[in-house]
Amino acid sequence: MFMLQRWSDVHRQPFADMQSDPEVMADLGGPFSRADSDRKFDRYRDAWRSHGVSRWAVVDASGNFLGYAGVMKAGETDHPLGPHYEIGWRFRRRAWGSGFATESARQALEHAWTVLTVDQIFSYTAADNHRSQAVMKRLGLTRDIGRDFTARYPQGLWSGLVWTAQRPVQILIKSQGCASECIESGQNSSRDKSRAA
Repeated sequence: MFMLQRWSDVHRQPFADMQSDPEVMADLGGPFSRADSDRKFDRYRDAWRSHGVSRWAVVDASGNFLGYAGVMKAGETDHPLGPHYEIGWRFRRRAWGSGFATESARQALEHAWTVLTVDQIFSYTAADNHRSQAVMKRLGLTRDIGRDFTARYPQGLWSGLVWTAQRPVQILIKSQGCASECIESGQNSSRDKSRAA
């Protein structure tokens, strides 16, 4: 059992703790400083008001922070992909291998299709991040080799392999009785050990 929640101050400290873990952050060049983590947290929190979508905080049945998953508006004119929407996830080490990345990302993606008008949502990860690539396959995303890119991020240059989600013909929403502030799920059967995308 897990829940997707919009960001609040209760998530700020565990979010920073996760981003200070060298193993969790290895694919992005290592741990983030507290200042960098806070800037990222604020960007995720504020994206709900600006764009109607963002990463969700993922918590367990007791409210303990597990990580995040969700869709962000990303890229400007100088990004190799241009302006676009991207789905990504990151989880604390203790949450790996329990299916949280796959199932929370699936629900976040389904929610995004109900509020966005775009036909495609991208996902990208490093070439050596096989766990996230496995999640992308389980989500039904399609590898898009022609859009692979290298861009400058806070930790330096980063190369991404691109995957694409196409708008489905039918939208199935699992968020019943949770309004727009959270999504509940008892689904955590898929196995993965994802750390990021």
